[in-house]
Amino acid sequence: MQSVRQNKICRLIQQDMGDIFLKEMKPVLGNSLITVTRVRITPDLSIARIHLSIMPIGGAKQEDIMDLIEQNRSDLRRRLGLREGKQLRIIPQLEFYLDDSLDYIENIERLLKQ
Repeated sequence: MQSVRQNKICRLIQQDMGDIFLKEMKPVLGNSLITVTRVRITPDLSIARIHLSIMPIGGAKQEDIMDLIEQNRSDLRRRLGLREGKQLRIIPQLEFYLDDSLDYIENIERLLKQ
């Protein structure tokens, strides 16, 4: 169970990371649509686990885009720190995970139709 402070920080990180992916990381990541679906933060606020839903556009693959995100992890943390530096004393380390819940839902719907 997360505390109220953890929930507030998760929402703040989710909004800011979504904005960073949408506006600032387009030159690096291309035109792919990246959505921050969920953020979980550890109780000591040192690690933020960010779940991403990636819709590749232009022939790119989800794995390639995740590799680019991992390569630019320190830049993403720096950009997050510029936005949240006044609200957080320590900017958490970022861990990115691919959210496959949409694929799971499509698989269940396909199985139910059979």
